[in-house]
Amino acid sequence: MHKILVQGINIYAYHGCLVEEGKIGCNYIVDVMMETDFTDAAKTDDLKKTIDYVIVYDIVKAQMAIRSKLIEQVGQRIVDALKKQFTSIQKLEVKVTKLNPPMNGNVERVSIIISE
Repeated sequence: MHKILVQGINIYAYHGCLVEEGKIGCNYIVDVMMETDFTDAAKTDDLKKTIDYVIVYDIVKAQMAIRSKLIEQVGQRIVDALKKQFTSIQKLEVKVTKLNPPMNGNVERVSIIISE
């Protein structure tokens, strides 16, 4: 079993329950961990035999561009899109972090993690 991590994907997006969040937006960080078997890619140096990080980034970026009230929904869309694109994924974990959420208090970040 092998792991591929694409970490610290920084994206500005417009998620949240408040109307203002849809207009102002905020910074998010997305981390993706995928378990797969890239033995053939390691032996042949062939990108087609592994998971292309650029496509992972593009999927995250596309899903983050679709406004949702909840980062839980955004995270699930990212999981679903990655599993559809890469059937070789055996285990997947996606973490979506919202920086400086608008709350009645000093909160640096909130995160959700989906593991499948």
